[in-house]
Amino acid sequence: MKLRNLTLIVLSVMAFTGCMQQKAQESEARVEQVETTKIKKIVIARQSEFSTTLEGYETMNIAPSVTGKIEHIFVEVGTNVQAGDMLVRMDQNQYNTAKLAYTNLTIEMQRMDALNESGAVSKQTYDQTKLSFDQAKESLSFLTTNTYVKARFSGVISAKNYEDGELYSGQPILVLTQIYTLKALINIPETYFPLVKKGMALNIYSDIYPGEVFPATIEIVYPTVDAASHTFQAKLRIPNGKLKLRPGMYVRTTMEMGEVETIVVPYQSVLKLTGSNERFVYINDNGAAKRIFVTLGQRFDDKVEIISSEIAEGDDLVTVGQSKLVDGAKMNVVKVN
Repeated sequence: MKLRNLTLIVLSVMAFTGCMQQKAQESEARVEQVETTKIKKIVIARQSEFSTTLEGYETMNIAPSVTGKIEHIFVEVGTNVQAGDMLVRMDQNQYNTAKLAYTNLTIEMQRMDALNESGAVSKQTYDQTKLSFDQAKESLSFLTTNTYVKARFSGVISAKNYEDGELYSGQPILVLTQIYTLKALINIPETYFPLVKKGMALNIYSDIYPGEVFPATIEIVYPTVDAASHTFQAKLRIPNGKLKLRPGMYVRTTMEMGEVETIVVPYQSVLKLTGSNERFVYINDNGAAKRIFVTLGQRFDDKVEIISSEIAEGDDLVTVGQSKLVDGAKMNVVKVN
């Protein structure tokens, strides 16, 4: 019984091996019919697209440096204000006390000036009075600014966190945002660092306004490159006189990077490796398919730029029948485009 089982196992292995050998031979004998095209380099205008989120060009938290009761808030969310407009009036007790002290010391200082000119007062007494006067003046200036809080720039009130009579406890009373001019930061690959300059003009696009173009300018090119992402930042300045754009909106921008010579191939000739984002093409290597992994660059309708150090001008790229190929498969080129 054992001998019979062993014989069956041996026969099964031999049959399986024979079948595999036959399939391998058939695979080796199989020749795929393909079409190819000669790879040529062309000059393209390098254009890169970046996405970003708009921000107010300036944003200020209205948060006085004194605590106490909020006497009155002069604005609401959405109020447009000009630089110098009154926004908040805090409790005036400290301010009034400081004003009285300053008024008294002003009179005392005038008296001391007269005595000092006649030599009737010691230098030490004069200096002490002058110090007290200067301190009172500085204290009054500080309390004036923080009791009667004014807008430092023109903008719109984008947040309000208190009402009249409430006790101010540190959270900003208001948030003032400049929206007639916006800003945005874009992250640019380090490869383009030599090409990006302050003052370059860009266009901003928003899906909210199809077909509309909003001009922008590079205001700052940050001088360092992020070691993790290998990108650097540029700050954009975007005029917004018509107020169509708002802080928080998602927008896109394109940047012209000059002309370069590169390889552009039919988009359908580029295949994607199953289970990953890796892309590859096949070229004709003396009648055999050679798989080469590539990086995709700029897209041009039905064509795409490919980047690989293994591909050279003059190579035969498989453009029809490539989906049937595996690396090393034999090919018969029926047409060269």
